[in-house]
Amino acid sequence: MDGSILVVGGNDFQATILDRLETLPACDVDVASTPKEAQHLIQAQQPDVLILQASLVGNLDLCRQLKQQTSLAWIYCILIADQPETQSEEIVPGWNWELACRTAALEGGADAFLLLALQELEDLQSKTGWKLQNHLLQTQIRTGIARVQIYRNMMRTNDLLSAIALSDPLTELSNRRALDWELPRQIQNARHRTTPLSLLVLDIDYFKSVNDTYGHLTGDRLLQLLSARLRHNLRFQDTPFRYGGEEFVIVLSNTNLEEAEGVAHRLNNLIGKQPFAIDANLALPVTVSIGVATLQPTDDANGVSLINRADQNLLKAKTSGRNQVVAAE
Repeated sequence: MDGSILVVGGNDFQATILDRLETLPACDVDVASTPKEAQHLIQAQQPDVLILQASLVGNLDLCRQLKQQTSLAWIYCILIADQPETQSEEIVPGWNWELACRTAALEGGADAFLLLALQELEDLQSKTGWKLQNHLLQTQIRTGIARVQIYRNMMRTNDLLSAIALSDPLTELSNRRALDWELPRQIQNARHRTTPLSLLVLDIDYFKSVNDTYGHLTGDRLLQLLSARLRHNLRFQDTPFRYGGEEFVIVLSNTNLEEAEGVAHRLNNLIGKQPFAIDANLALPVTVSIGVATLQPTDDANGVSLINRADQNLLKAKTSGRNQVVAAE
């Protein structure tokens, strides 16, 4: 059973818990003496299970704050109270100490509450109780790790499904849905940092004739090869998307109009100068037309007007003879 545990409590509490966990296999255990120290470890390590000493000031608040954070609420929290010598003592009629502690723990967001003796006594009854407590503690830890592993697997599955939903299966570029999500974020960042942002809309010239002459499988292969050439020749900050059909959008972060036009001309030359080897018997010469636009203060936050302006420049490039770049503000 692989898992990670963080124990938060005083020295005696830490020693007791570590002693009780000696027989728990394949678990990494770390300790913290204060909630503040624990917060740093939680952010850095994100343990599967958090074991908290109930009597340590701030631990219940730590549990409560943790469960209020969506990114960390999945951590399994076990709140442990030091078992008093007499549990049945009532401070006021009808008041039960253990029930009050358990209620406070669960209301604070703890996934489990346990009473544990800090010291093992010599009599047989105490030794038997000690073993039962060990078994209960380790069962709770196993339960917590299993729940967390289910959550982690679910998140990995969700990430995979999200990646599939945002990826074009043919070209392996991000798709139009991904652009609809990414472009507003890029615009927001550019405006917050007062940096330029530009966009290219690229279209393969006479692509329909490729499909008509050689078939759609050849057309698909051409799209794959062109996408690969784009990926290998873009800068680190450039993000390509398959916009639809034979049309591509490339978002150029921290790039002004003049720089974007230079990128567009370079791509135009790289694509046009070397034919695409579809197979051993067929190499197709291909050219592209590219429209360029740069983000303006009047553009909307979603990038619709920015894309439209680049698209209009693409239309000018195609109506002016194709295989060229048209750029404008």
